[in-house]
Amino acid sequence: MRIVLILAVALLIGVLSANAQTAEISPSVIQDRSYKLLREDEDWSFLRNRSLRQDFWDPIKYIPLHRSADDWYMTVGGEAREVWEQIGNDNWGQQPHMNGYFNQRYMPYFDLHYGGHVRTFIELKSGLNSFRAGGPRPIDEKKLDFQAGFLELSSSSDSKSIGFRIGRHELEYGSGRLIDVREGPNVRLSFDGFLVKSKIDSWQVDGFAVRPDKDNPGFFDNAPDHTVSFWGVYATRPLPRKASLDLYYLGLDRKEATFQRGTAHEVRHTLGARVSRPIATEHSGWDFDDEALWQFGTFGSGNIQAWTVATETGYRFPAVPLKPRFSAKADISSGDHPSSNTLGTFNPLFPKGNYFGVLATAGPGPINFIDVHPHVETELSHNVSVSVDWIIQWRQSLEDGVYAVPGFLIRAADGSRARFVGHRPGTEIRWQANRHLWFQADYGIFYAGSFLKETQPGRNLNYWALWTGYKF
Repeated sequence: MRIVLILAVALLIGVLSANAQTAEISPSVIQDRSYKLLREDEDWSFLRNRSLRQDFWDPIKYIPLHRSADDWYMTVGGEAREVWEQIGNDNWGQQPHMNGYFNQRYMPYFDLHYGGHVRTFIELKSGLNSFRAGGPRPIDEKKLDFQAGFLELSSSSDSKSIGFRIGRHELEYGSGRLIDVREGPNVRLSFDGFLVKSKIDSWQVDGFAVRPDKDNPGFFDNAPDHTVSFWGVYATRPLPRKASLDLYYLGLDRKEATFQRGTAHEVRHTLGARVSRPIATEHSGWDFDDEALWQFGTFGSGNIQAWTVATETGYRFPAVPLKPRFSAKADISSGDHPSSNTLGTFNPLFPKGNYFGVLATAGPGPINFIDVHPHVETELSHNVSVSVDWIIQWRQSLEDGVYAVPGFLIRAADGSRARFVGHRPGTEIRWQANRHLWFQADYGIFYAGSFLKETQPGRNLNYWALWTGYKF
């Protein structure tokens, strides 16, 4: 109910503030028709020129709101997604059966611009789950609520801009290793609070202070999780040769955090850097994504000292048949040594669901692990792509267990000195039928290694899914 009041006030303030504005913006000459992961990042203002309209949905991408001001407009869009998922021997046999279920997701949005400096953005979400044994999890079902809803006030010049947002937000930074919208699961993640977006010459700098949204299954009953606070500053800038640099500080306060050593109040600070170059699209070339970070803080009466290093290096041949790309990841994150007074378990904060390929909602997470991950992807005719990968995983600390992607412990060490967790081959086939409609099939098997077999149960986990989606 609180977010409804925020949105109502935001819309009212937006209209009243916009009435006082006289500044106009020049028409955009950039015609970017791509659908973004965060729909708020899309700019359809070029469609004020009716001669540029060519798609069935173009008339609702630019709806004028003011006769004499073309920078007063509304954009309407959305998506529908249907997924059949099937997991066998979840958590390597702790649920020793085949669990198949059907997920539906519907997410319409409304983006209203009141001149060049005031905006309100509203995105709804409805995630429905059927047939899952044990009932839907929080990531599976949300009858209806706001995924995002914020008021934005902004100013800009030729080289500098700043925007202030209040309300409910989606956050997505870097490769999604630490902050992600959780696209794989049926219900995406959102945060309530404040967000500042600024551009200073070549730097894009964001600052935020938020609480994660606590997903309840009903209608408009979500609320901020008052046991968790999250804040930070994230800065990016381009580098030569199409590369980019990310620098960030992130803070997390959890009243009750649980690791193998126990449960206590966690205050964790993260300092990190990332250097990356995108995948080649025209000429053969290298791409890379390298990131390292250090975490410190307190856990109960003790300290925190944790870290991770993640690398991915690839090479693509876009000018040859199949346009193959060959890549390899090598990652490591710290685990704990419970006999010390310092917690060593790395916390991935709010990572993407498919951190390890197609196992979006099953299998291990990026905590206390070492992995090697070769990957091959190709493009066939008719916009069909195929990728195959193989993940091999070990524990970094033999005194710490295996954790799920969200960060909770799913297999304690239990005295086992085995390091090898297991390996998982997987494949994904995707057909982009047109710019709106897509289909996808995933399959993977996680073969249990010596650690899982020694701590029992140690069955092989298998996963497959069929996806289809439509965006407009």
